[in-house]
Amino acid sequence: MGLVIATSGKGGTGKTTFSALTVRYLKERYGRQVLAVDADSNANLDAVLGVRAEKTVGQLREHITENVNRAPAGMSKDMWVEMMLQQALVEADGFDLISMGRPEGPGCYCYLNNVFRRYLDIMVNNYDFVVMDNEAGMEHLSRRTTRGVDIMFILSDATVRGVETALRIRDLAREMKLELKRLALVVARVGGEGLPEALRERAEEGNLAVAGWIPDDPLVRRMDEEGRPLLELPEDSAAWMAVRGILDAWLEVKAP
Repeated sequence: MGLVIATSGKGGTGKTTFSALTVRYLKERYGRQVLAVDADSNANLDAVLGVRAEKTVGQLREHITENVNRAPAGMSKDMWVEMMLQQALVEADGFDLISMGRPEGPGCYCYLNNVFRRYLDIMVNNYDFVVMDNEAGMEHLSRRTTRGVDIMFILSDATVRGVETALRIRDLAREMKLELKRLALVVARVGGEGLPEALRERAEEGNLAVAGWIPDDPLVRRMDEEGRPLLELPEDSAAWMAVRGILDAWLEVKAP
């Protein structure tokens, strides 16, 4: 399996922006195919990347559950699930994307969940890089969508309360016994001249490494307002330069 990078954080902290720019960084710097996994039930990573996910894994799970006895003739359930997952995969220039959708509702999904896990793990193993955009509760990670994460970046806004939330997310990950090799804080949408010292001090008190900070970039806001993909951010974008600096320092990538 290649390098797995996950992001988490409460809504509005910029984690989807960070995830999208991480996909851009990996495909541009290393020239290898990236799998982007939208594991946030409020899915919009596809729009930020400039593609459209027509189907989610959650929708497929519901469809198969409701039509469990209607698999194509001569096709096992496992083969049917694999075929449906391939249909949900969005292929783009330098990356592919799959959207998880919402977690399961009422009912028993044990068999389907096991099949989905198996084939998603096979899918993940076929890529050099995997970038997972997670919600704060890390629902899909807790269900072992993948077997382990090399580094998780927790996104926070530029407030002490935001850092407190990031610490709680870190503690939740530990309670879930998630397989996280490294974990660090990224503070986004920072105004003024830099990261307030009070935020850095609170993170250090909580034993949470600070990977870096991202300035409040009007170009990002403008492109969001216009519905343009952030992969089109110019090279001199303050946010794009900050993300590149963070990833240069924190990613350990072996030569092919």
